[in-house]
This record gives sequence, structure tokens and C-alpha cells, in this order.
Amino acid sequence: MVKSRIVFCSSAKNILATILCVAYSVCCFGEQKKHVYFIPGQGADARLFKNIELDSTCKTIHITYSIPEKGWDMSAYARELAKQIDTTKNYSIVGVSLGGMLATEMADFLNPEKVIVISSAKNRKEFPGRYRFQKVIPIHRLVPGFAIKTGARILQPIVEPDRNKDKETFKSMLKSKNPVFLKRTTTMILTWERTSNNKQIMHIHGDNDKTLPARFVHFDYLVEDGSHMMALTRGDMISELINEILQK
Repeated sequence: MVKSRIVFCSSAKNILATILCVAYSVCCFGEQKKHVYFIPGQGADARLFKNIELDSTCKTIHITYSIPEKGWDMSAYARELAKQIDTTKNYSIVGVSLGGMLATEMADFLNPEKVIVISSAKNRKEFPGRYRFQKVIPIHRLVPGFAIKTGARILQPIVEPDRNKDKETFKSMLKSKNPVFLKRTTTMILTWERTSNNKQIMHIHGDNDKTLPARFVHFDYLVEDGSHMMALTRGDMISELINEILQK
């Protein structure tokens, strides 16, 4: 009789332990943070997002650029970078400039909760004339990667003076770029074939963007005095808008 009581007590403890384990697991999964993947611009890296602060329910993950294979188009490169995304969890994608174009491509074959593009174009119809011209007359193919890098270092502070608010970060990011990467991604941008895009993509743009002027872009949010560099120079405002979109 005593032995039977001991067995019963042991079984009860096991059942209780199991219930507690299940409850703990449910609690943990319930508190699981949403992953937000950030894709930087062509001349930038994760430092571009150093002033972005997400809601406590989100986890920031940075997509790291690799050098694309010769001949890859935007879609092929997007598929390669998408391998860094854990699609088994809830996730969203935020892309700036080139990163926004890649995020637009990813929206076609992934199933993110949200896709947000900033200071970018969602298809080539949103490019200014000088970009479209170089698809027809591909002058860029004659320019070596090191010349593209040098040109960017000279023109960036002239075309987008807002970068001077944190010029050391911008200079450092551009300096770290591989000329082959710059050459191949430049070709990728100028030969981008996309003429339409997923309508669920949310677009944040600056009214003072000189690289991709707002007048060519179909945006959802227009930031007053926002430049092409505003992901870094206007981190507070961009954070507010990203969080607003993610919570909708």
C-alpha cells in the first residue's frame, strides 16, 4: 500500500513537471521577438542603421553583402542574400537604396510580414533619367571599379551634403567597399529590368533626396528635408516611421 502511494506521488510529480515545461515553452514562444532584417545601401554597411531603434518586440539582424558573381542580375543577387534570412520565424525586411531594390525582389519569392524600402526605387520607372539613359548607352561598363569608388568619394559630399552630419561614418563605410562589388552592383542597378512591384511594399522617401529624387517615386511617407542619407542622419524620424509600419 505504501509502495502504491509512492508510485502515485512520483507520477503526479512527473505530470506536474510536464505541465510546467509546456507552460514555459508556450510563454517563451509567445514572447519570441520578430526578426527585422536590414539591408544597407551600395556604399554602406550595418553602420548605416546605428541610429535606428526598434520597438522592444523586434530583433535587428543585418544582411551582409557578398561580392556578386559576374553577370548576376538584381533577382539572382537577392536570392543569394536571402539565404541569410530565417524564414521559419516571423520576419520583416527593411532596405535602403540598393538594399530597397533587393528587398523589392525578395518580396516576390519570400513571405515577409512587412517590406519597407527607404531612399530607394521599387522598379526602374522610379529612376531619374540619368539612370535610364545608361541602360540604353552603357557608359558605366567602360568605368573600372576603382574609378567608381573614387568618383563616389568625390561626388557623395557634393550631391548629398547631408552626409556631412556624420561624414566620418560615411567615409569609412565607402572606404571599406570592394571595387569589384561596386562595379557589379552598379551594373546591376543600371540594367535592372523590373517595371512593377508588390503593392504591399511600404516606401519612405526624403523630399531632399538628390540621388533618387522624390518626384519620380511613388512613396507612402515623405520626410521633410530628408536626404538620401537620412537612415543615418535622421535616425529618430526613420525609427518612428519603421516602428509605426511594423506595428500596423
